[in-house]
Amino acid sequence: MTRNLIKSAAAVLVAFACAGCSGNKGTGVVLLPEEAFVKTVDGMYTGLYTISNDNGMTLQLTNYGARIVALWVPSADGGFKDVVWGYDSIDAYLNASDKYSGPVVGRYGNRINDGRFTLDGKEYRLTVNENGNQLHGGAGGFSAKVWNAEQFTDEDGNQAVRMTWLSEDGEEGYPGNLKISVTYTITSENELVLDYEASTDKPTVLNPTSHVYYNLHGTSAKSTDTHLMTIYADSFTPTDAELIPTGEIAPVEGTPMDFRTSTAIGARIETPDFEPLKLGKGYDHNWVLDKTSDGTHSGTWIAAELFEPETGIIMKIYTDQPGLQFYAGQGMDGKEVGKRGEIHNVRSGIALETQNFPDAPNHEDFPSAVLRPGETYTQHSVYAFSLK
Repeated sequence: MTRNLIKSAAAVLVAFACAGCSGNKGTGVVLLPEEAFVKTVDGMYTGLYTISNDNGMTLQLTNYGARIVALWVPSADGGFKDVVWGYDSIDAYLNASDKYSGPVVGRYGNRINDGRFTLDGKEYRLTVNENGNQLHGGAGGFSAKVWNAEQFTDEDGNQAVRMTWLSEDGEEGYPGNLKISVTYTITSENELVLDYEASTDKPTVLNPTSHVYYNLHGTSAKSTDTHLMTIYADSFTPTDAELIPTGEIAPVEGTPMDFRTSTAIGARIETPDFEPLKLGKGYDHNWVLDKTSDGTHSGTWIAAELFEPETGIIMKIYTDQPGLQFYAGQGMDGKEVGKRGEIHNVRSGIALETQNFPDAPNHEDFPSAVLRPGETYTQHSVYAFSLK
């Protein structure tokens, strides 16, 4: 393709990305510019997609990794805060040392021991990218792909973006041609809804999740240690030194893993002589959800609630998945510069990933992650925002 044709296609993509976006009615919402996300990556065009509701809640996405790059929600001061940690251009995402800021990860989110699993008597060897294990689907997984994007208004009048990808047989070692879509919707109730759907032509394993770093301060200059967390789980899955589950389901009672009562994230994160926190250098674990529904979202249960007193922002997570991975951001090194020139300091963003259990294909007692031809994988997760 000639340079002029590339420029013309990029211009069309920018126009499409902006089409249908309602005006931002809130105070202090500063949108990232579409032109900063237009690029050709692996022969495909990247762009920026912006959707919002009448309350001013605004989501920005790029199709590179089906990635959330900004999420503006109301705060108690009458303005808005961007509660997602990240960067201000596609080049910054491509060059970042942390490749998991905001994308959908997979095929298998989290870790698979030794990069291998056995399915129907056949062993599959996956690519490895962390200590001989596979993390988040491998270096060339979903987070590194340029997805197809479609922006639309759903039947309820909500603005949405659907991202789709065809993961070919053998990609990162996984069997089967897998078709997957993730639809992002902003509702009038200030909810971010993620709907996943996938099918395959060969038996495979699948565990996609959204790997966003949240900070309810709206800035990485302030630590998430002050956030008050509730996780609706009586147990968690302990790991070895490489953060691979041992297979045990352990009770949280009497341990720093007990978030059944709202507790500041930083209150017990440095508890001495507690082995799981020593191995993870902080929280980086899977909680086994109680599946206790509060009736708010049919077919889901409440997984967690996050509250920052300074901004008054509450985020509640509902899901139909069995687990929730909570990572407290201890791996952030304070060296990278993100949006608005802010430094990504240690523990300045947390990941809350709705998921199956890590390494489930290698543990018979864990929920099955197998997807077979003729079946449809679905996941429905909701991130609901309100004020206190």
